Amino acid sequence: MYDIAIIGGGINGAGIARDAAGRGYRVLLCEQDDLAGGTSSGSTKLIHGGLRYLEHREFRLVRESLQERERLWNMAPHIVAPMRFVLPHRHGMRPAWLLRLGLFLYDNIGGRRALAGTETLDLSRDPAGAALKAGRFRRGFAYSDCWVDDARLVVLNARDAADRGGDVKVRTRVVSARRQGAGWSLTLEDRFNGRRSEVSAGVLVNAAGPWVDEVIGHVVGREDVRNVRLVQGSHIVVPALFHGEHAFILQNEDGRIVFAIPYEGRFTLIGTTDRDFAGRPGEAEISSAETEYLCRSVNAYFFREIGPADVVWSFSAVRPLYDDGASSAQEATRDYVIETEGGGGKALLVNVFGGKLTTYRRLAEAVMARIAAAGNARGRSWTGDSRLPGGEFRADAMASLVWELETRFPFMATEVLARLARSYGTLARAVLEGVERESDLGEEFGAGLCEREVRYLIANEWARTGDDILWRRSKLGLHMNVDQRRRLADFVADVVGRMVGRGGGLVGEDGK
Repeated sequence: MYDIAIIGGGINGAGIARDAAGRGYRVLLCEQDDLAGGTSSGSTKLIHGGLRYLEHREFRLVRESLQERERLWNMAPHIVAPMRFVLPHRHGMRPAWLLRLGLFLYDNIGGRRALAGTETLDLSRDPAGAALKAGRFRRGFAYSDCWVDDARLVVLNARDAADRGGDVKVRTRVVSARRQGAGWSLTLEDRFNGRRSEVSAGVLVNAAGPWVDEVIGHVVGREDVRNVRLVQGSHIVVPALFHGEHAFILQNEDGRIVFAIPYEGRFTLIGTTDRDFAGRPGEAEISSAETEYLCRSVNAYFFREIGPADVVWSFSAVRPLYDDGASSAQEATRDYVIETEGGGGKALLVNVFGGKLTTYRRLAEAVMARIAAAGNARGRSWTGDSRLPGGEFRADAMASLVWELETRFPFMATEVLARLARSYGTLARAVLEGVERESDLGEEFGAGLCEREVRYLIANEWARTGDDILWRRSKLGLHMNVDQRRRLADFVADVVGRMVGRGGGLVGEDGK
């Protein structure tokens, strides 16, 4: 018997599971595929206030988002980092006075403390202007937001939920949910072997993202469900267009903006698009029109122009925006909406619509407040001053952590140890626990990925396929060739197959 069952292993579901487990609830989190397998790994990788949301007068959302930036940076300094954004002023677009006003609000409504404030740039002299088309952009602005490894943010929330007693099940689908008095009876299906099982829970939380209406309709059994507007956002990755740690925010003629962000050392991430989506969310793919749109967007600014042939990787995800009747995908609210059904002796259902990475922690608190208000109160808010696994160090101490790893593992390449520190923080010690010589690392798959790390991800972070590791637990797929990726996939399939074969189901090798 669980107190709370949560459907959906994206950032909202994982964040709610962590918050609830930390309050002492018995929590079940079910994800039909991989953690962060949908929307949460298809973002622009930003913890940001949403500068453009000011134009749509979403002041509450912007303020809450700005307040969360530095909090999340403090919670997870290994996977969240400050980033400076350069906004070139383009004639015929938003006037300079409007940009200055928006940036003034951005600097002052969210309680900024550690992040650097806005400044005006002379792009004809500033190094940031070196990558732009000569003579076209003389003035610009710079402001601060944060970058995040989005999928790892999800996994770390799930890991912390499990460490606090939560039960996390991946590749597990909730087939049906039936009210039984003041609680729920759930039928679960293990997608590895097709076996079904029955569990019960006092409260059901539907945080299924793009599948939220499908859960209400097909799992819970309510008819005529239309709450979300599905909006597809696509990104492309190309060889680096500029040098430096700063990013660019670019205005387009259609009024939209596109980000160009330094990515994985050698690349630039470009996105996102916004268009209404019809179809199954898990099957979204970038279109040729979207690719061409993103290429045109950056070609209007950078002296080095690109085309579809330059794209080394692309990804697309569907965002479940609450359907507020907005006239276009770009204007639909990015705020979250929480609706409850039941309570007062009837089984409580909490439906979560919309939301964004930056505000997931506040959304989780709001969900817990709804559960408490329905008579299921336990514990109190606690995540605001917490740390995610591996984040138990100061943001300025990353170099010290890398130096420690270099001292303990001199036979490993510095760039590999630096990646481990950025990915796992202080848990890099656990990844390499017991390693005394190079042979202890086991098989090497390419790009510095070794068997020891792969086994850690399977045992501790619910990785079940090669893609789980290459594109979500890391982005090492960008740095490996086809044969290396295939060899890793075969190895993971063999290890997971042995786990399932000996009755391990979907539980990690360490029993967590």
